[in-house]
Amino acid sequence: MTDQNIPSTRGAVDLSALAHQGSEATQSAPAAAASWTTNLDQGAFEQFVGMSQQVPAIVSLGSPRVQVSVDLDATLRKLVDAKGGKFILGLVDAETYPQIAQAFQAQQIPMVVALIKGQPVPLFQGPAAEEQIVQVFAQLEQLAVQQGMSGTAPAFSGEAQQGEPELPPLHQKAVDAIDAGDYAAAEAAYLEALNEKPNDKDAQIGVYQVRLLSRTHNLDLAKSRDKAAQNPDDIAAQLDVADLDVVGGHVEDAFGRLVSLISRLADEDRERVRRRLIELYAVIGNNDPRVAASRQKLARVLF
Repeated sequence: MTDQNIPSTRGAVDLSALAHQGSEATQSAPAAAASWTTNLDQGAFEQFVGMSQQVPAIVSLGSPRVQVSVDLDATLRKLVDAKGGKFILGLVDAETYPQIAQAFQAQQIPMVVALIKGQPVPLFQGPAAEEQIVQVFAQLEQLAVQQGMSGTAPAFSGEAQQGEPELPPLHQKAVDAIDAGDYAAAEAAYLEALNEKPNDKDAQIGVYQVRLLSRTHNLDLAKSRDKAAQNPDDIAAQLDVADLDVVGGHVEDAFGRLVSLISRLADEDRERVRRRLIELYAVIGNNDPRVAASRQKLARVLF
Protein backbone atom coordinates (compact mmCIF):
# COMPACT_ATOMS: atom_id res chain seq x y z
CA MET A 1 0.00 0.00 0.00
CA THR A 2 1.23 3.48 -0.70
CA ASP A 3 1.62 6.07 2.05
CA GLN A 4 -1.80 6.89 3.45
CA ASN A 5 -1.71 10.49 2.24
CA ILE A 6 -4.85 12.41 3.05
CA PRO A 7 -4.08 15.89 1.72
CA SER A 8 -6.04 19.09 1.82
CA THR A 9 -8.93 19.17 -0.63
CA ARG A 10 -7.64 22.44 -2.09
CA GLY A 11 -6.82 22.24 -5.77
CA ALA A 12 -8.34 18.81 -6.17
CA VAL A 13 -9.74 17.51 -9.46
CA ASP A 14 -13.19 18.88 -10.28
CA LEU A 15 -15.60 15.96 -10.70
CA SER A 16 -18.63 18.09 -11.47
CA ALA A 17 -18.62 17.37 -15.21
CA LEU A 18 -18.96 13.65 -14.70
CA ALA A 19 -21.32 14.03 -11.75
CA HIS A 20 -23.88 15.98 -13.76
CA GLN A 21 -24.40 13.11 -16.21
CA GLY A 22 -26.23 11.09 -13.59
CA SER A 23 -29.44 9.76 -12.22
CA GLU A 24 -30.27 8.07 -8.93
CA ALA A 25 -27.74 5.77 -7.26
CA THR A 26 -27.97 2.07 -7.98
CA GLN A 27 -28.54 0.29 -4.72
CA SER A 28 -26.63 -2.81 -3.79
CA ALA A 29 -28.57 -6.02 -3.24
CA PRO A 30 -30.76 -5.83 -0.15
CA ALA A 31 -29.41 -7.50 2.93
CA ALA A 32 -30.81 -8.20 6.37
CA ALA A 33 -28.33 -5.86 8.02
CA ALA A 34 -28.07 -2.23 7.04
CA SER A 35 -25.37 -1.47 4.48
CA TRP A 36 -23.83 1.84 3.51
CA THR A 37 -22.16 0.26 0.45
CA THR A 38 -23.53 0.64 -3.07
CA ASN A 39 -22.48 -0.29 -6.60
CA LEU A 40 -21.86 2.77 -8.76
CA ASP A 41 -22.25 3.20 -12.48
CA GLN A 42 -21.80 6.44 -14.39
CA GLY A 43 -25.42 7.39 -13.93
CA ALA A 44 -25.33 6.75 -10.17
CA PHE A 45 -22.42 9.02 -9.56
CA GLU A 46 -24.21 12.36 -9.22
CA GLN A 47 -26.20 11.42 -6.13
CA PHE A 48 -23.16 9.77 -4.58
CA VAL A 49 -21.06 12.92 -5.05
CA GLY A 50 -23.90 14.94 -3.57
CA MET A 51 -23.91 12.79 -0.43
CA SER A 52 -20.27 13.74 0.15
CA GLN A 53 -21.54 17.12 1.36
CA GLN A 54 -22.73 15.39 4.54
CA VAL A 55 -20.37 12.44 5.08
CA PRO A 56 -17.11 11.21 3.54
CA ALA A 57 -17.97 9.24 0.41
CA ILE A 58 -15.39 6.55 -0.36
CA VAL A 59 -14.97 5.29 -3.92
CA SER A 60 -13.24 1.98 -4.63
CA LEU A 61 -12.11 1.66 -8.24
CA GLY A 62 -11.51 -1.97 -9.04
CA SER A 63 -12.76 -4.99 -10.92
CA PRO A 64 -14.70 -8.12 -9.95
CA ARG A 65 -12.26 -9.98 -12.19
CA VAL A 66 -9.27 -9.04 -10.02
CA GLN A 67 -9.08 -11.00 -6.76
CA VAL A 68 -7.05 -8.33 -4.97
CA SER A 69 -9.81 -5.86 -5.74
CA VAL A 70 -12.55 -8.25 -4.61
CA ASP A 71 -10.77 -8.87 -1.30
CA LEU A 72 -10.18 -5.17 -0.75
CA ASP A 73 -13.83 -4.31 -1.42
CA ALA A 74 -14.95 -6.93 1.09
CA THR A 75 -12.76 -5.36 3.78
CA LEU A 76 -13.87 -1.84 2.88
CA ARG A 77 -17.53 -2.90 2.99
CA LYS A 78 -17.11 -4.41 6.45
CA LEU A 79 -15.32 -1.37 7.88
CA VAL A 80 -17.62 1.21 6.27
CA ASP A 81 -20.80 -0.59 7.32
CA ALA A 82 -19.43 -0.83 10.87
CA LYS A 83 -19.32 2.98 10.93
CA GLY A 84 -23.12 3.05 10.88
CA GLY A 85 -23.45 5.82 8.33
CA LYS A 86 -20.46 8.00 9.18
CA PHE A 87 -18.99 6.94 5.80
CA ILE A 88 -20.54 5.66 2.59
CA LEU A 89 -18.82 3.40 0.07
CA GLY A 90 -19.28 3.25 -3.69
CA LEU A 91 -17.86 0.28 -5.61
CA VAL A 92 -16.90 0.99 -9.23
CA ASP A 93 -16.03 -1.58 -11.89
CA ALA A 94 -13.34 0.54 -13.51
CA GLU A 95 -13.14 -1.71 -16.56
CA THR A 96 -16.86 -1.38 -17.28
CA TYR A 97 -17.03 2.34 -16.39
CA PRO A 98 -13.63 3.76 -17.37
CA GLN A 99 -15.03 7.33 -17.38
CA ILE A 100 -15.25 7.26 -13.59
CA ALA A 101 -11.70 5.94 -13.27
CA GLN A 102 -10.49 8.63 -15.66
CA ALA A 103 -12.20 11.32 -13.59
CA PHE A 104 -10.05 10.25 -10.64
CA GLN A 105 -6.94 10.02 -12.85
CA ALA A 106 -6.53 6.40 -11.79
CA GLN A 107 -3.25 4.87 -12.94
CA GLN A 108 -3.93 1.41 -11.55
CA ILE A 109 -6.59 -0.63 -9.79
CA PRO A 110 -7.56 -1.16 -7.11
CA MET A 111 -7.51 2.52 -6.13
CA VAL A 112 -9.45 4.05 -3.24
CA VAL A 113 -10.41 7.72 -3.06
CA ALA A 114 -12.62 9.65 -0.64
CA LEU A 115 -14.87 12.55 -1.56
CA ILE A 116 -15.13 15.39 0.94
CA LYS A 117 -17.74 17.94 -0.09
CA GLY A 118 -17.37 16.88 -3.71
CA GLN A 119 -13.58 17.02 -3.80
CA PRO A 120 -11.40 13.88 -4.09
CA VAL A 121 -8.97 12.92 -1.34
CA PRO A 122 -6.62 10.10 -2.46
CA LEU A 123 -6.36 7.32 0.12
CA PHE A 124 -4.30 4.46 -1.34
CA GLN A 125 -3.60 2.25 -4.34
CA GLY A 126 -3.12 -1.48 -4.45
CA PRO A 127 -3.89 -4.03 -1.72
CA ALA A 128 -4.16 -2.96 1.92
CA ALA A 129 -4.31 -4.80 5.22
CA GLU A 130 -7.36 -4.21 7.39
CA GLU A 131 -5.37 -2.55 10.16
CA GLN A 132 -3.90 -0.09 7.66
CA ILE A 133 -7.35 0.80 6.35
CA VAL A 134 -8.54 1.35 9.92
CA GLN A 135 -5.78 3.93 10.41
CA VAL A 136 -6.61 5.65 7.12
CA PHE A 137 -10.27 5.82 8.13
CA ALA A 138 -9.33 7.34 11.49
CA GLN A 139 -7.41 10.09 9.71
CA LEU A 140 -10.26 10.60 7.26
CA GLU A 141 -12.69 10.94 10.14
CA GLN A 142 -10.51 13.65 11.68
CA LEU A 143 -10.45 15.50 8.37
CA ALA A 144 -14.23 15.24 8.14
CA VAL A 145 -14.60 16.79 11.59
CA GLN A 146 -12.35 19.64 10.53
CA GLN A 147 -14.61 20.18 7.53
CA GLY A 148 -17.68 20.35 9.80
CA MET A 149 -19.02 16.95 8.73
CA SER A 150 -20.35 15.10 11.77
CA GLY A 151 -23.65 13.60 10.62
CA THR A 152 -24.61 10.17 9.31
CA ALA A 153 -26.07 8.98 6.02
CA PRO A 154 -29.07 6.66 5.58
CA ALA A 155 -28.29 3.09 4.64
CA PHE A 156 -28.45 2.08 0.97
CA SER A 157 -30.02 -1.26 1.87
CA GLY A 158 -31.22 -3.37 4.78
CA GLU A 159 -32.43 -2.28 8.15
CA ALA A 160 -30.33 -0.59 10.79
CA GLN A 161 -29.38 -2.85 13.64
CA GLN A 162 -29.26 -1.83 17.25
CA GLY A 163 -26.81 1.01 17.69
CA GLU A 164 -23.31 0.68 19.00
CA PRO A 165 -22.97 0.27 22.76
CA GLU A 166 -23.50 3.56 24.50
CA LEU A 167 -20.38 5.50 25.38
CA PRO A 168 -19.71 6.38 29.00
CA PRO A 169 -21.44 9.70 29.74
CA LEU A 170 -18.27 11.79 29.79
CA HIS A 171 -17.02 10.21 26.57
CA GLN A 172 -20.37 10.96 24.93
CA LYS A 173 -20.14 14.52 26.23
CA ALA A 174 -16.72 14.82 24.61
CA VAL A 175 -17.95 13.42 21.29
CA ASP A 176 -20.90 15.81 21.29
CA ALA A 177 -18.54 18.71 21.94
CA ILE A 178 -16.27 17.63 19.07
CA ASP A 179 -19.29 17.48 16.76
CA ALA A 180 -20.11 21.04 17.84
CA GLY A 181 -16.53 22.17 17.22
CA ASP A 182 -15.99 22.94 20.92
CA TYR A 183 -12.61 21.32 21.43
CA ALA A 184 -12.03 22.93 24.83
CA ALA A 185 -15.21 21.36 26.19
CA ALA A 186 -14.29 18.02 24.64
CA GLU A 187 -10.87 18.04 26.27
CA ALA A 188 -12.41 19.00 29.61
CA ALA A 189 -14.81 16.06 29.40
CA TYR A 190 -12.03 13.60 28.60
CA LEU A 191 -9.89 14.99 31.41
CA GLU A 192 -12.80 14.60 33.82
CA ALA A 193 -13.13 10.99 32.69
CA LEU A 194 -9.42 10.49 33.37
CA ASN A 195 -9.79 12.03 36.79
CA GLU A 196 -12.49 9.48 37.58
CA LYS A 197 -10.60 6.59 36.01
CA PRO A 198 -6.85 7.28 35.56
CA ASN A 199 -6.30 4.11 33.51
CA ASP A 200 -8.96 5.07 30.91
CA LYS A 201 -6.81 4.68 27.79
CA ASP A 202 -9.60 5.75 25.45
CA ALA A 203 -10.01 9.00 27.36
CA GLN A 204 -6.28 9.65 27.25
CA ILE A 205 -6.14 9.11 23.52
CA GLY A 206 -9.23 11.28 23.23
CA VAL A 207 -7.39 14.11 24.96
CA TYR A 208 -4.53 13.84 22.50
CA GLN A 209 -6.87 13.69 19.50
CA VAL A 210 -8.85 16.73 20.62
CA ARG A 211 -5.68 18.70 21.26
CA LEU A 212 -4.48 17.84 17.77
CA LEU A 213 -7.76 19.00 16.24
CA SER A 214 -7.68 22.18 18.28
CA ARG A 215 -4.08 22.98 17.32
CA THR A 216 -4.66 22.48 13.61
CA HIS A 217 -8.17 23.92 13.33
CA ASN A 218 -7.09 27.36 12.16
CA LEU A 219 -3.69 26.58 10.66
CA ASP A 220 -3.00 27.33 7.00
CA LEU A 221 -1.03 24.45 5.50
CA ALA A 222 0.90 26.46 2.89
CA LYS A 223 1.83 29.25 5.31
CA SER A 224 2.83 26.79 8.01
CA ARG A 225 5.07 24.83 5.65
CA ASP A 226 6.69 27.99 4.35
CA LYS A 227 7.39 29.25 7.86
CA ALA A 228 8.88 25.90 8.92
CA ALA A 229 11.05 25.74 5.79
CA GLN A 230 12.43 29.22 6.41
CA ASN A 231 12.94 28.65 10.14
CA PRO A 232 14.20 25.09 10.62
CA ASP A 233 15.02 25.75 14.29
CA ASP A 234 11.66 27.34 15.12
CA ILE A 235 10.20 24.64 17.37
CA ALA A 236 6.63 25.92 17.21
CA ALA A 237 6.71 26.07 13.42
CA GLN A 238 8.06 22.51 13.16
CA LEU A 239 5.43 21.23 15.60
CA ASP A 240 2.67 22.89 13.56
CA VAL A 241 3.74 21.17 10.35
CA ALA A 242 4.08 17.82 12.11
CA ASP A 243 0.53 18.19 13.43
CA LEU A 244 -0.78 19.07 9.98
CA ASP A 245 1.06 16.12 8.46
CA VAL A 246 -0.56 13.71 10.92
CA VAL A 247 -4.04 15.10 10.21
CA GLY A 248 -3.28 15.01 6.49
CA GLY A 249 -2.06 11.41 6.58
CA HIS A 250 1.66 12.14 6.10
CA VAL A 251 2.43 10.24 9.28
CA GLU A 252 5.98 9.16 8.49
CA ASP A 253 6.88 12.71 7.43
CA ALA A 254 5.56 14.06 10.73
CA PHE A 255 7.49 11.52 12.78
CA GLY A 256 10.68 12.04 10.78
CA ARG A 257 10.46 15.81 11.18
CA LEU A 258 10.16 15.61 14.96
CA VAL A 259 12.84 12.95 15.43
CA SER A 260 15.22 15.09 13.36
CA LEU A 261 14.31 18.14 15.43
CA ILE A 262 14.91 16.28 18.69
CA SER A 263 18.38 15.32 17.46
CA ARG A 264 19.26 19.03 17.28
CA LEU A 265 17.83 20.03 20.66
CA ALA A 266 18.76 19.63 24.30
CA ASP A 267 17.20 19.81 27.76
CA GLU A 268 13.73 21.37 28.01
CA ASP A 269 13.34 21.96 24.28
CA ARG A 270 14.15 18.34 23.53
CA GLU A 271 11.68 17.14 26.15
CA ARG A 272 8.94 19.43 24.80
CA VAL A 273 9.22 17.95 21.32
CA ARG A 274 9.57 14.40 22.65
CA ARG A 275 6.30 14.75 24.58
CA ARG A 276 4.51 15.97 21.46
CA LEU A 277 5.87 13.03 19.48
CA ILE A 278 4.64 10.59 22.14
CA GLU A 279 1.18 12.15 21.92
CA LEU A 280 1.17 11.73 18.15
CA TYR A 281 2.23 8.11 18.53
CA ALA A 282 -0.85 7.54 20.69
CA VAL A 283 -3.13 9.27 18.18
CA ILE A 284 -1.94 7.01 15.37
CA GLY A 285 -1.90 3.92 17.57
CA ASN A 286 1.04 2.38 19.35
CA ASN A 287 0.62 -0.89 17.42
CA ASP A 288 0.99 0.87 14.08
CA PRO A 289 4.21 -0.24 12.31
CA ARG A 290 5.04 3.41 11.52
CA VAL A 291 5.03 4.16 15.23
CA ALA A 292 7.28 1.19 15.96
CA ALA A 293 9.76 2.27 13.29
CA SER A 294 9.81 5.84 14.57
CA ARG A 295 10.30 4.73 18.16
CA GLN A 296 13.46 2.90 17.10
CA LYS A 297 14.78 6.04 15.42
CA LEU A 298 13.87 8.12 18.47
CA ALA A 299 15.71 5.73 20.76
CA ARG A 300 18.84 6.04 18.67
CA VAL A 301 18.64 9.83 18.89
CA LEU A 302 18.00 9.90 22.63
CA PHE A 303 20.43 7.20 23.69
